[in-house]
Amino acid sequence: MPQPPSRGSSPAADGQPDQEVGPAKVEIYTWRFCPFCIRAKGLLDRKQVTYSEFMIDGDETARQAMTRRAEGRSSLPQIFINNRSIGGCDDLFALDQKGLLDSLLGIAS
Repeated sequence: MPQPPSRGSSPAADGQPDQEVGPAKVEIYTWRFCPFCIRAKGLLDRKQVTYSEFMIDGDETARQAMTRRAEGRSSLPQIFINNRSIGGCDDLFALDQKGLLDSLLGIAS
């Protein structure tokens, strides 16, 4: 499995963080038949978001890496937007209900 990118943004030459340009980078760790994974991907699909999916069915090493990256969370799915852990399916839907998801994803609401 590829190494996930490091958290945060790297400083630019002027010492300021790099600005996000274009659509958000979305990554989701899933199991093939997980209903919450399917539901979360469905929301992202409805929003026409391109995302990288890491199916980690039965891969304990990948799950441990995901858990470290998700600051101890081991439930699935685990979703990252621009290298920031946002949590799982319920967290994704909560952001959408609050009207915050579209701006995180870099799409017009």
